[in-house]
Parts: sequence; C-alpha cells; structure tokens
Amino acid sequence: MVVRSELEKMGLHPVSITLGEVALQEPELDGKQQVHLKDVLEHLGFELIDDKRGRLIEKIKTEIVALVHQHDGELKENLSDYLSKRLRRDYSYISNLFSEVEGTTIEKYFIAQKIERVKELLVYDELSLSEIAYQLNYSSVAHLSAQFKKITGLTPSHFKNIRIEKRKPLDEV
Repeated sequence: MVVRSELEKMGLHPVSITLGEVALQEPELDGKQQVHLKDVLEHLGFELIDDKRGRLIEKIKTEIVALVHQHDGELKENLSDYLSKRLRRDYSYISNLFSEVEGTTIEKYFIAQKIERVKELLVYDELSLSEIAYQLNYSSVAHLSAQFKKITGLTPSHFKNIRIEKRKPLDEV
C-alpha cells in the first residue's frame, strides 16, 4: 500500500504490485523519474532493480521465500523442476546466474530460508520439532536437527531453550 501510494504521488499508475515486482501503465520512465523513484523506494527500505539479471535473481528469491514461508516448504517435486517451471527458464541457467550474482547456490539459499522458518516456528512454540520437520518436508527430525546445527551452531532444542531472537530479516538471508 505504501509503494502504491508513493507511485501515485509521483503521478504514476501501478497496474499490479506484488512481492518484489511492480507493473506500471507507463511504458517507460524518464531518467528524472527513475532517480526520484529510486530515492523514494530506498527511503522506504526497498531497492529499484531495473536490469534483467537482477530481476530474475529477485524472482528466484521471491519464489523460494514464498515456498518456504507461505507454503511451508510444500514441495511435491525437485526444487530445480519447481523453479524451472515457475520461472520458465532452464535450471542450469538460473542456477549459474544465481551463484554468480549472489555468491551462494540456490540450494544453500533455500536451506537458509528453511532454517529461518524453523527458527520462527520454534520461537512461536506451537509445534513440536517433529511437526516442524514434517511441515517443512524434512525426511526426519534428525535431518532437520543436523542441518539446523550446521547452519546456526545450535541444536533446535538449545535454540528453543535460550529464546533469543536469532532470526535474520528475510532480505539478509
């Protein structure tokens, strides 16, 4: 709503605004409009990405975040097949691009997002560890625990017991 409001203040006409993407009625913005929009978005804590590679990277991240945080990792196929279908691109291309730009693999990014979701669910304290493992499609509690410890340095139960906010904002994962 904030982004829509700011765009309208600039005299622009947003057609749709979704996580990570804005479609405008205007075919192109002039240089002055782009600079102003960039400043407004940065002030709001957002970033203007106008190159094709950057947009694709953001789409990859958006798909993974949505999968993990909104659909609880409900993946019925390989992550590579899922992303290829959703983004309509060859997985090797998006995988190489992601690794080149982000300095990490898509799989590691996916695991990091899952671990952040596990942290969130542990802090909420509404589900057992086995329920969390099942919800996020881990093969076992042992697999979840091993991955959690590898990433955080703590066991899930120790993390839960210390009750310290050890979560990162999604844009820092």
